Amino acid sequence: MSGSFDAKRARMSLFDALVEARHTYGAKKLILEDQERTPLTYTDLIRAAFALGRKIAGFTKSGERVGVMLPSSVGGVVTFFALHAFGRVPTMLNFTAGIRNLKAACELAGVRTVLTSHRFVEQGKLHDLIDALETLTKVVYLEDVRKTVGLADKLFAAAASVFPARFRAATKPDAAGVILFTSGSFGAPKGVVLSQANLIANCRQIAQHIALDPDWVFFNPLPIFHCFGLTGGALLPILTGLKAFQYPSPLHIKQIPALVKDTKANVLFATDTFINQYARSAAPDELSGLTFVVCGAEKVREETHNLIHEKFGPIPLLEGYGATEASPVIAVNQPADNRRGTVGALLPGVETKLVPVPGIPGGGQLYVRGPNVMAGYLNAAGGVDPLVDGWHDTGDVVSISDDGWVKIKGRVKRFAKVAGEMVSLTAAEDLACAVWPEHRHAVVSLPDPKKGERLILVTDRQDADASPLIVHAHSIGAPDIAVPRKIIRVQEIPVLGTGKTDYVALQRIVDAEMGTAA
Repeated sequence: MSGSFDAKRARMSLFDALVEARHTYGAKKLILEDQERTPLTYTDLIRAAFALGRKIAGFTKSGERVGVMLPSSVGGVVTFFALHAFGRVPTMLNFTAGIRNLKAACELAGVRTVLTSHRFVEQGKLHDLIDALETLTKVVYLEDVRKTVGLADKLFAAAASVFPARFRAATKPDAAGVILFTSGSFGAPKGVVLSQANLIANCRQIAQHIALDPDWVFFNPLPIFHCFGLTGGALLPILTGLKAFQYPSPLHIKQIPALVKDTKANVLFATDTFINQYARSAAPDELSGLTFVVCGAEKVREETHNLIHEKFGPIPLLEGYGATEASPVIAVNQPADNRRGTVGALLPGVETKLVPVPGIPGGGQLYVRGPNVMAGYLNAAGGVDPLVDGWHDTGDVVSISDDGWVKIKGRVKRFAKVAGEMVSLTAAEDLACAVWPEHRHAVVSLPDPKKGERLILVTDRQDADASPLIVHAHSIGAPDIAVPRKIIRVQEIPVLGTGKTDYVALQRIVDAEMGTAA
């Protein structure tokens, strides 16, 4: 159990939390901006949400799960709060997940209407996705909706922004705040129902764990269909008085560092992959103004820590850990106590239990419970399967120090049994990262008739071979069985839209390669 947390403070609707933030930090405080460089105040955001929400309410029903397929942008955030203003449930669609997963998500959540934008579809070349969605849903473009906003709607929105409690739909804290879909790193995505109280609690937990300055600017290039981008990059700053700068894609490696400087950003959200690329591309003065960087979704390599420090000075890379099911943050490092090799201290209010895993000493399978942990998964009938006693099985094997700091050993399914011993595939990846730190690597296992399982390294290092891996393993005392002997060289390691390694695609590459080699 971590530090104490007053969960009652999170017992409100998301829209009421937005209104409370306006009261706390000032109606005219600039709070939201994107690449269009037209910032919104709290009152602008609330007024825009009422104007757009009134129109959306005209073709949706109260409580309806409405699909949102938008990038991180002012429009994406306004749409999120517009749905809440009128009691609809934002169902965030991952446009990088592929047609099959996208259609499955809409069917699982019962989505009948999808909100998107012409500009986004054109720039993202998403016409095939739209064609597929239109076989299941009605696709509505926000540009077309905005054209219908008339004087009556503007007058309504103006009045509603002054007296929001009279005009917004009354919803309960335990009502659904968002439906998100897990990343699908290891299989089909699941539909996660996070309550409004879950999302608010996680924002409050983070703010209690890390002191935030309302004068700061958060720069968020991560997608809002992913919980890290939504909660950390959008809701957290807005509900705690910080300006949230939204950028539509983390892949714009050259543009982002210049914008970080131009926006005077203090906090950047990223993954190890992206921050490493930004650091290599950036001029020395483009990232040096950051107070810290928050990294999630994948392990932060030692090489990335060193690169930032050498090029930009003592800017902490705060590695954190979370799960969509936990809204998402479970633990994160702190600027004044940043322990490399860990994912930080547990957030206040997060309860844990470790279940021993046979063959893996010094840790256990992590279960978490707390005010940020989901209501449950969507089931095939469209309902929600609640958690047993509130506990969520993360599927991760971790160790936790006496003072609540967490180290990830790997996922339960990311261990292989080689010659009777349990071997962490994550640890095997770490060997390759240590030997070739400037490249990307991933390890999977395949059945082996002699040893039970064998490790396969997939790498973008074109001259990689096992010899330096064996030498490094011996130098650090790692067992020989943790060294992959079979190496597959590829031009690029497949990743998901969130920056995580796509192990489903990776397994297909390995199966195809080994099939031809057999």
